[in-house]
Amino acid sequence: MTIALIVAAGLGERLGGTRPKALVELGGQPMVQWSIDALASMEEIERIVLALPPGVQAPPGVIGVEGGAVRSSSVQRALAAAGDGETVLVHDAARPLLTAKLARAVILALAHDGQAAAAIAAAPVTDTIKRVDAGAVVETLERRSLWAVQTPQVFRRAALERALDVPAEVLAQATDDAWLIERAGGKVVVVAVEQENLKVTTPLDLEIAARLLRRRSAEPS
Repeated sequence: MTIALIVAAGLGERLGGTRPKALVELGGQPMVQWSIDALASMEEIERIVLALPPGVQAPPGVIGVEGGAVRSSSVQRALAAAGDGETVLVHDAARPLLTAKLARAVILALAHDGQAAAAIAAAPVTDTIKRVDAGAVVETLERRSLWAVQTPQVFRRAALERALDVPAEVLAQATDDAWLIERAGGKVVVVAVEQENLKVTTPLDLEIAARLLRRRSAEPS
């Protein structure tokens, strides 16, 4: 069985709201609820833990903890409250179009590779990427080997605990938890995602997510 951690402690300044990003309304409910619903529908998920801003209560049926100052600190706190479970799924509340199909694919990818410490959702980069320094292009990167990392990310618990057991300044550098696994020498495998697994960062993202959710609800089951 897998325990699921949802990182929902961000304030979302770029979204321009007056409430934490995870609580911004999307499709008639708080944004974080979409991720909760997707994970709660899965037999593979034993329990769900939310890392939330101070003073925010978790909805019924999930465990709530106060998040940390940085992302991986929130993961660390949520994991400590999660109870038993050998496999850990970490997901960002800012990706509300999560599906059980995608989460299951990432869980299975880790299960099928006995050497891997983690499996992550990611998308091949389609734009041309240039490295820039002081406003000038330094080099153009070969995009065939570049992937944009997303969540969910699934970990063997022991490997994640070891990777998180680092000084606070290292945790502060981690923009995703798989980087901590890579830093420790662990193998990370990639699962290609559908385009709809977008991250809500700006008001435009929120509008697009709302439209995609309306389209999804209109599709025949």
